[in-house]
Amino acid sequence: MKALQITQYGDIDSSLAFQEVDVLEPGAGEVLIKIHAAAINPVDLMVMRGDLKAVKKLNLPVGIGRDLSGEVVSVGSGVSEYQTGDAVFARVGEDHVGTVAQSLVVDASHLAKKPENLSHEESASVPLVGLTSYQALIQVAGLKKGEKVLIHAGSGGIGSVAIQLAKAYGAYVITTTSSDNVEWVRKLGADQVIDYKKENYLELLSGIDVVYDTLGNQYTKEAFKVLKQGGRVVSIAGVLDPQSARELGINWLLRKLIRLRSGPILKLAKQKNALYRMVIMQPNGDQLRELAALYQDKILSPVIDKIYPFEQSIAAFSHLNTKRAKGKVVISVGGST
Repeated sequence: MKALQITQYGDIDSSLAFQEVDVLEPGAGEVLIKIHAAAINPVDLMVMRGDLKAVKKLNLPVGIGRDLSGEVVSVGSGVSEYQTGDAVFARVGEDHVGTVAQSLVVDASHLAKKPENLSHEESASVPLVGLTSYQALIQVAGLKKGEKVLIHAGSGGIGSVAIQLAKAYGAYVITTTSSDNVEWVRKLGADQVIDYKKENYLELLSGIDVVYDTLGNQYTKEAFKVLKQGGRVVSIAGVLDPQSARELGINWLLRKLIRLRSGPILKLAKQKNALYRMVIMQPNGDQLRELAALYQDKILSPVIDKIYPFEQSIAAFSHLNTKRAKGKVVISVGGST
C-alpha cells in the first residue's frame, strides 16, 4: 500500500515522500483500518522537523499523521466491539502513527464509531483537537455551567472546537482572535470576542474562572492577571508542571528539572490559590465516543479549513505550515491508488 512517510528530518519538500509499505495484520487488541480521511496537525510538522528528537528519536523512515476516519477491515484477538465494515474514527497512539496512508493498524481502545451524520473528512477533523479540549476543559479544569472561560486563538483548529465545547457545557465563552475572524468565532458560540489587533484583553478582563492557554510564552503568565482567586489555568503550550510530568511517567531527575523550570508559573498560581496544569492529550476511545454523541446531536460542528486529495498530501502540509488555518486541514484518502 501507499503511505506518506518522513524519510529524514528537515523541511517539508525534503523530508516527506510517498513509500510502498506492507499492510500489517492486527495483533491482540488491534484493528486494521482502511483509511478514508486523515487530518494533520502542527505536532506532525514538529516531529518532521526534528523539534522533538530530544523526547523521542525516530527510526526513519516512519509514517506521519495521528487523526483518521475509515472502515474496519479486520480485528485482532480480544476485540469484540468492532467488526468488519464498521465506520470508525480515532486519534491513534504514538505506537501507531501514520494515518496519511491507505490503511493502518490501530489500538482498538483508541477508536470510536464515526458519527453517522458526518463525512469521513469531517470525522477525521475531530479527534486530536476534540480530545485536547475535552481533556483540558472538562477533565482537568472541570468547567461548570455559568463559569467564565477565556479561550485564546478562537479561530484555530483547537479554538474553534473549544468554543463550541465550552458552550455545550454551559460556560460563558470569551475568546481572542484577529479582526477578520471576529464575526466567525461569534457564530461558533463565543459570547465575548476580543480583537487582539485593536484591543488589549488584559485591560478588558478580570475574574475569569478558567483560562485555556493555547499560545504559551507570555500568555501563560498573563493568564493569572485575569484569573479570579481559586481559578484554573490549563495550558497546551506552556511549561510542563510536576504533576503532569509524574502522570506521564517522566523519571525523577527530569521531574526535578521540570519543577525548577515551572517554578515561576507555580508561584503565580500559588498567589491566586489557583490550579495550573499542562495538558498533553492522550488517545481515549471512551472520551471520543462522548464527543461523537455531541456531533451526532449537532451540538458540535466540524470546522475544516481545506481538504486535499491523497496525492496532494505534501501540499496539505505546506498549507498547514504557511497559512493560519481556520479549522483543520484534512487529507481525503478514499479512492486513491
